[in-house]
Amino acid sequence: MSDVLHAVENGVSWITLNRPEAMNAVTWDQRERIMALLDEASGDPDVRAVVVTATGRGFCAGADLRGAGASAVSETVPGDVARTIRRGAQRFIGAVLDCEKPVIAAVNGTAAGIGAHLAFACDLVLASESARFIEVFVRRGLVPDGGGAYLLPRLIGPQRAKELMFFGDAVSAAEARELGLVNRVVPADELAKTAREWAERLAQGPTRALALTKQLVNASLDVDRGAAFAAEAAAQEINMTTRDAKEGVSSFVERREARYEGR
Repeated sequence: MSDVLHAVENGVSWITLNRPEAMNAVTWDQRERIMALLDEASGDPDVRAVVVTATGRGFCAGADLRGAGASAVSETVPGDVARTIRRGAQRFIGAVLDCEKPVIAAVNGTAAGIGAHLAFACDLVLASESARFIEVFVRRGLVPDGGGAYLLPRLIGPQRAKELMFFGDAVSAAEARELGLVNRVVPADELAKTAREWAERLAQGPTRALALTKQLVNASLDVDRGAAFAAEAAAQEINMTTRDAKEGVSSFVERREARYEGR
């Protein structure tokens, strides 16, 4: 059976890590497959939302250090490690951030290292009550990769980000929600149902407007006010050319429910 399961249902692309025996520690091939599926979702008008989840007890226990990506740097010359990180973990997280459809993480269990960053890069994060998040790098004497030092301060501020990264303690789903890392915590048997409800609701929305909104929010902390305002105006200009924007205005004037097509 495939290490990454994939299905498209009701406008939602379901991407499921499927190495439960390894707590879904992600291999180089899995990362490439997930990146390809995210890219396909961006370009497919019939896909209007994405869910990333996993089988078994773990969401993703980090990178599979026995995989090809690790062996590639077992004997290195200067520059090899940085190149591997750029081509691997950073491209992986960037693919989630750059996906033009809203991405929901449905975290069913432990999310450690790059697995935690995979969840944090998603636009919305649902977690089962048994989920845990671990900045495991310090336990291995490593520097965080996969955009962790970029993502966490933007989500919870620098002091709390340093606390998680300096100590490497496990954070429960409830604690993660209090910190602002998780949108909602649900019982394990309700995780898939809630993810489906959220994703299908997004899939019925104005897809291009959501994509442009995602781009604006993701870029907002990296630019000054003038650049943010200019990007907002440009996004409005682009969005007003879509059928969904016209439908949204028409439905308001006609006092009826909008019927968005994702175009």
